[in-house]
Amino acid sequence: MLLLERRQVDSRLMQYASPILALVLTLITGFLIFLGLDRDPVEGLRHFFITPISDAIGWAELGLKAAPLLLCAAGLTVCYRAKLWNIGAEGHFLMGAVGATIVALQIGESSGFWVLPLVLLAGIVFGALWSAIAAFLKTHFHCNEILTTIMLNYIALNLLLFCVHGPLKDPYGFSFPQSAMFGDSALLPMLIPGTRLHIGLLFAVLAAVAVGVLFARTFIGFQLKVLGEDEQAAQFAGFPRKRLIWFAFLVAGGLAGLAGASEVTGPIGQLVPQVSPGYGYTAIIVVFMGRMKAVGLILASALLALTFLGGEMMQIAMNLPKAMTGLFQGLLLFYLLACDAFIHYRVRLKHKPVAESRPASTPVATQES
Repeated sequence: MLLLERRQVDSRLMQYASPILALVLTLITGFLIFLGLDRDPVEGLRHFFITPISDAIGWAELGLKAAPLLLCAAGLTVCYRAKLWNIGAEGHFLMGAVGATIVALQIGESSGFWVLPLVLLAGIVFGALWSAIAAFLKTHFHCNEILTTIMLNYIALNLLLFCVHGPLKDPYGFSFPQSAMFGDSALLPMLIPGTRLHIGLLFAVLAAVAVGVLFARTFIGFQLKVLGEDEQAAQFAGFPRKRLIWFAFLVAGGLAGLAGASEVTGPIGQLVPQVSPGYGYTAIIVVFMGRMKAVGLILASALLALTFLGGEMMQIAMNLPKAMTGLFQGLLLFYLLACDAFIHYRVRLKHKPVAESRPASTPVATQES
């Protein structure tokens, strides 16, 4: 009989082996899924994981997809280290895109070095203000941040749809729900000429490194970790709980807002309803798979970005639905959470108890009188 037994000390080996094991199990399950769909599994996995990055353009597209994931994940890491389960990166991202679009359209064709920073700053501010709603509800009304941030995601999406169908709609766009194109001064410069990769990738890498330094070298990072490990200990030490919660939410919202602003000022150049294929939700997987470490976040964001490219390639090469992207991402998260259980627990074989044999009673000899 197999039992899960609590480890006395968490397994450091499983902490780093768990993401690799989860990826292997995802590949095995994907192999079986392709068999079930009557498709060549080797060809399917090749199209999903290898073909998208078989040339320089593919690697540039990988960086393009990884940048918003990494920015959102870096912000969520600040919340999750403090055990604040912010699920609202998608909403922060969308509102950052809306805020950047509002400023970019107001500026129009104006030129100057100040245009792009102002547009990006608007995205950061809008994303931070959107996350401030959840922070306010958490600190003043003790509302569960999981519920509030999820609901705010849908509100943000409907606000974006309202904007592209209403006040931000391009009057010369033939009634398509989209904004006008941004001016050249409001667009991010390309990182590699001839590709769509822009300097937003540098923003993302710097954000991941900054978050790593925050928790490794700063006192506020230490306070956030203590708050996450033991809230009573943080209160006893005199750490400002409400200020730390606000700080974590504002950083998460600001970085996700920057990701949204980078998306509309980068490859798209305008606001459209499909500005996000789910970057904010996928960033949650990035955080846990990257173990909330800078290097881990970078590698995990690249892997999850590959799933977006692979899903698009599956549509083209094998005529499979784009939902394959969500399927592989869901499998990866499921196996990651399952494997993470073995960080704290181990499997032990329990033997069935053997029935004890009762000793035969020894007759007492009676002495004849």
